[in-house]
Amino acid sequence: MMKYHFLYILLIAILLTGCSKDGNQTSLNSDVFVAQIISKYPQFKNKQYEFATIKRIVDGDTYETNSGHKIRLIGVNTPEVFGETQYYGREASDFSKKRLENQTVYLFRDVSETDRYGRVLRYLFIQNDPVMFNETLLNEGYANTMSVPPDVMFAKKFVVLERQARENRIGIWEKSDAQACKKPEIKGNINTQKDKIYHLPGGKYYDQTKAEEVFCTEAEAIDAGYRKSSQ
Repeated sequence: MMKYHFLYILLIAILLTGCSKDGNQTSLNSDVFVAQIISKYPQFKNKQYEFATIKRIVDGDTYETNSGHKIRLIGVNTPEVFGETQYYGREASDFSKKRLENQTVYLFRDVSETDRYGRVLRYLFIQNDPVMFNETLLNEGYANTMSVPPDVMFAKKFVVLERQARENRIGIWEKSDAQACKKPEIKGNINTQKDKIYHLPGGKYYDQTKAEEVFCTEAEAIDAGYRKSSQ
């Protein structure tokens, strides 16, 4: 009888905890939190999610989980800290470390599973904080936008957030744009139909595009009258 009682208790514990993979589990608390996220970001309704623990901060927008997977945030780009450290790169990396290290995070996918470097592409939420961390980096001036199709669910919103931080001279925008960005990489091109189109690094036509103008951020390109390349 004791044997059956123990098995019954074990079964209940499993049902309450849920199945786990890379720290993922289903629980009442997580369901409530995910509902909060969806109420704020309805685009995630019916989207699969997972959660994990952040073990290591690679840089401001890239992190490693306890399982060894590298997570790359979608739609944002923080200054580099490897090679030649870019302006505000260390501050962005330190901010992410302070907020994320050893924290449980919830991860939502857009379209792509990984980028060309094998990093898992996700929108990230810190447990019990229903504000997307991708947005936080933009709001606090630690990142600029970098939307790479097809993962553009929040691209327009991110441009607005970056513009607001830039106008308020927050973080990387505290200095003038010329000081903050020494190497603009976004190419603005005017085609034969006089359409003004900008291309991001990694885009299909980026390498072959001749730039009439270059920009540090998508917001700058849009403000100059360019629209984003569809590929």
